Amino acid sequence: MDRKEARKRAKELVSQMTLEEKASQLRYDAPAIQRLNVPAYNWWNEALHGVARAGVATSFPQAIGMGATFDPELLKEVADAIADEGRAKYNTYAAHEDRDIYKGLTFWSPNVNIFRDPRWGRGHETYGEDPYLTSRMGVAFVEGLQGDGETMKAAACAKHYAVHSGPEAIRHEFNAVATKKDMEETYLPAFEALVKEARVESVMGAYNRTNGEPCCGSKTLIRERLRGAWGFQGHFVSDCWAIADFHMHHMVTSTARESAAMALNAGCDLNCGNTYLHILSAYKEGLVTEEQITESAVRLFTTRFLLGLFDGSEFDEIGYDRVECKEHLELAHKTALESMVLLKNDGILPLKKEALNAIAVIGPNANSRAALIGNYYGTSSAYITVLEGIQRYVGEEVRVYYSEGCALSKSRTEGLAGENDRLSEAQIAAENSDVVILCLGLDETLEGEEGDAGNAYASGDKQDLLLPETQRKLMQTIAATGKPVILCLMAGSDIDMSYAAEHFHGILGLWYPGARGGKAAAEILFGDVSPSGKLPVTFYQSLEELPAFTDYSMEGRTYRYMKGRAQYPFGYGLTYSEVRVMKADAVEEAYGASVRAVVKNCGNVETDEVVQVYIKCMDSAHAVPNPQLCAFWRIHLLPQEETEVELPIPERAFTVVDDSGKRFVDGRQFELYTGVSQPDERSFELTGSRPVRTEYTRKFVR
Repeated sequence: MDRKEARKRAKELVSQMTLEEKASQLRYDAPAIQRLNVPAYNWWNEALHGVARAGVATSFPQAIGMGATFDPELLKEVADAIADEGRAKYNTYAAHEDRDIYKGLTFWSPNVNIFRDPRWGRGHETYGEDPYLTSRMGVAFVEGLQGDGETMKAAACAKHYAVHSGPEAIRHEFNAVATKKDMEETYLPAFEALVKEARVESVMGAYNRTNGEPCCGSKTLIRERLRGAWGFQGHFVSDCWAIADFHMHHMVTSTARESAAMALNAGCDLNCGNTYLHILSAYKEGLVTEEQITESAVRLFTTRFLLGLFDGSEFDEIGYDRVECKEHLELAHKTALESMVLLKNDGILPLKKEALNAIAVIGPNANSRAALIGNYYGTSSAYITVLEGIQRYVGEEVRVYYSEGCALSKSRTEGLAGENDRLSEAQIAAENSDVVILCLGLDETLEGEEGDAGNAYASGDKQDLLLPETQRKLMQTIAATGKPVILCLMAGSDIDMSYAAEHFHGILGLWYPGARGGKAAAEILFGDVSPSGKLPVTFYQSLEELPAFTDYSMEGRTYRYMKGRAQYPFGYGLTYSEVRVMKADAVEEAYGASVRAVVKNCGNVETDEVVQVYIKCMDSAHAVPNPQLCAFWRIHLLPQEETEVELPIPERAFTVVDDSGKRFVDGRQFELYTGVSQPDERSFELTGSRPVRTEYTRKFVR
């Protein structure tokens, strides 16, 4: 059923409802209308990296890890698998008349906010700091989740619209001030791509205000930009209890009735919360019209018809056997392998099992399930921690010593013990081993959403880039043993790795790799698979080079605008081989241009690699300061294999944005850089190779 037909059917159904019935359908927990055979429906469901909060489901790596794959095709497969499991759950739950929260087909994912500041606790829910990477990954996720058949497989939601990335502690009253240039250049492109290219069915508003208007009641964002300029046809949903913030925290209205009216009049169709219980009172006071209530109800029922929830569909036969099935578990494993980023390797990796007698696996995240799953997760029927993955890999051939070493952030692991009560055990384990796998980092209790995270003092945000003090002490203790150390970092954001870079032999970023991610970690550590992930965020030297957290100006932020030297740059990640771009040429195309590059695996290890193209406009005063990502492609190469790849560059990459927010073509002279990292000096220091630079003059300006 196409949208035109679905909307027609929705209008017919809604026309039979009373005003009270129509208003009741604008809540996330929409009640049944039995006389019209409309079952109850709960709109609230989550699928950030697997179906969440409704029991068992396949657990994929957290979104930031999927961003690190630089693999949209893989992400589309992941989203399709998630939609499969969502359908399987919906079909079987509905057959048991279970229509509770988290059991519908409207998933409030993906999060395509820009991870502009490493302090933001929810940054690991995103695909990183770059608008182009975020848009490519987000479009792939939406296309995979929604499918391309006659019936929508599941409904995706682009969130949180717009200009939303902390601080968590003040999100309910905060006004994010962004220039028109930053809006068009950074904060809006991913949302625009999801609307125009992927036809995302839903958009969720943010808690904060943007340039003075609350996002869930912003005529500028919803009416003018989203529905007007971009032609969005789906439904708009508020973040949960965000509309209540209008009168309780933002103070832009005085009553719940006024808040409900403000949101509905701006185009917010669905209220996650309870403020729309006041819609009828707002109607009686003349604050909203019946036509507006009707239109929102029609939009919502259009989505339900598109999902085939009234007429049945080809997806009704998807059975519960698809939940956490073998194929999906294999896909999660593949995604975890592609997500892991090798930051340092002095030659110690890959480990050789036959050369080892004993391994020490140490650290608070070594045997932690919480460090596998991030946030917004489902339940796995099995978990494989890093410790368990290594134990399974080496079997009885190598002795594995384990010590927690320290608590994640507290000074002791046992309540009655003295401080640092596991340090000596960790030291003993290291002394009795040939090599140490040190598993440090964070989990959702230290970086996450306000109200969910355990670090209440920062409401889920980080206050600095350092590991907790107890983990820093553990690092120093292990380094003092003189044993070779490989740090496995489990976190969803930039963590200061300066001490580890100086004292340890290897650093492998695991992110939050999914419930069984320890198996993938072991396979990479022992060389069954070469690491190939790339950083979707910049690792900064310190926070001192960044503006204040509350400053939404992009000046100095992310690799596109930073002036300093990164600790580890965006787009960086080593493999166990040495892949180089031998030559690259640019060709003008009808859609923009393309780069044709010859890529060779100069090493002796089979590996994936991500070829990246960065662009810099040389003759426009409006260009961003640094070359920016405009194309990328993941390839697989055998030892000494050479291949040619063609990377399309969209027309948009050749545009700039002026201070008024106008995007246009303002130059003909460009530099293109094609390689396996970005063209900054720090990447050259770390990799020893530079991208191929191509001067490119556009013949035609479209």
